[in-house]
Amino acid sequence: MSVVQERAPVNTPGGTRPPRPGTARTRRRGVGERPNVLGGLGALIWLLVVAVPLYALLIATVQRGENYVPEGPLAPPSDPTLGNYATAVEKGLLGFVWNTALVTVAVVILVVVLAATTSFAIVRSRRRLTDAAFRMFLLGLAIPSQAVIIPVYLIIVRLGLYDSLTAIVLPTAAFALPVCVLILVGSMRDISEELYEAMALDGAGSVRAFLWLVVPMSRSGLSTVAVYSALQAWNGFLFPLILTQSADKRLITMGLFEFQGEYRVDVPGLLTAVVLSTVPLFIIYLVARRSLADGLMGVGGK
Repeated sequence: MSVVQERAPVNTPGGTRPPRPGTARTRRRGVGERPNVLGGLGALIWLLVVAVPLYALLIATVQRGENYVPEGPLAPPSDPTLGNYATAVEKGLLGFVWNTALVTVAVVILVVVLAATTSFAIVRSRRRLTDAAFRMFLLGLAIPSQAVIIPVYLIIVRLGLYDSLTAIVLPTAAFALPVCVLILVGSMRDISEELYEAMALDGAGSVRAFLWLVVPMSRSGLSTVAVYSALQAWNGFLFPLILTQSADKRLITMGLFEFQGEYRVDVPGLLTAVVLSTVPLFIIYLVARRSLADGLMGVGGK
């Protein structure tokens, strides 16, 4: 059963005209229609799947280490404390976060600059050498970092960069480039040829067209590349493990081992460090979430 509400006639300068049919109809769900119980049940189950681990993670950060196992991971803490956050800071978490932030910023700058210029050359150039270079980047998608870690280690040692933050920055940026070039090539191909022709009529060269046309029109793709490369650098584990050994060069992924002893693991302290380490990336995601979604969908800067 539906209820239809008709609009009143509209007064215009040329007289009164009747309302267009169907423009202001409001429908009420019929008595015989049933709610989607199966869909609601599936949404509730998915909410529990997502919410229960987050609840257990946050609850553990305010539990005492000696009470975590007896009370269980899902029980509300009987004696809550914020000492886990102080313990995480005392064990050098801020230093690990600082090193990770330096590596992440360096990787993002390298990847954004190299991927943007490379993608612009691939899109605008008609040479076979450029197409071959693009295929080489696509080939990099099929090569995992674990398969070439020994050659990477030897190169870093020969360059004298072992046990430095630069040793982590260079291979991390290199392995993030193929995906980032693929994203930006798809984003820059959405820019119409007429815009390039208009820039050429104004006397703009390739550099000016890149800075004043391509970069503004590819904001979503650039945001996607920046977030992706930041995630790769922040969550990287293999390169910090193999290419560094000093305590003052540890990143957050290696610093978490400070909460693991020889015979026991400080689970509340470890989970507290995990929560604190995810705060910067969560803030970045909140700022760039719309551009990130547009870039992944291939919308580009339009």
